[in-house]
Amino acid sequence: MITQHTLKISTPGRSLINITSQIANLISTPIGLCNIFLHHTSASLILNENADISVQTDLESFMQRLIPDGDSLFTHIAEGPDDMPSHIRTILTQNSLTIPITQGKLNLGTWQGIYLWEHRINPHERKMTVTIQN
Repeated sequence: MITQHTLKISTPGRSLINITSQIANLISTPIGLCNIFLHHTSASLILNENADISVQTDLESFMQRLIPDGDSLFTHIAEGPDDMPSHIRTILTQNSLTIPITQGKLNLGTWQGIYLWEHRINPHERKMTVTIQN
């Protein structure tokens, strides 16, 4: 059996948002796979450390150094200086995840959480399709 759900998450702007509980609440099968697909090119999905907030701060600092907003290299700036850097961040990360379901729960590691990483400076509403199959 396959079920599919749509989730919409409002972001406050550039940040990592833990969406593990929203995804876990959709699980209704004892064993299977959960696929999460993000319908955007300027945000991403990642599995990340969920115990120490400094990991998130360090990830953002690294991305800022690697792909700075407003870099004169970029010509795609239609929506501002964070436009092209946001697209590059998404390509370097991912826009979908597949996680096993075991005993009715997401089979994540002890310190893993599912995060929506908003790469744009301004708030956005992000849409995800979550497909669960057993």
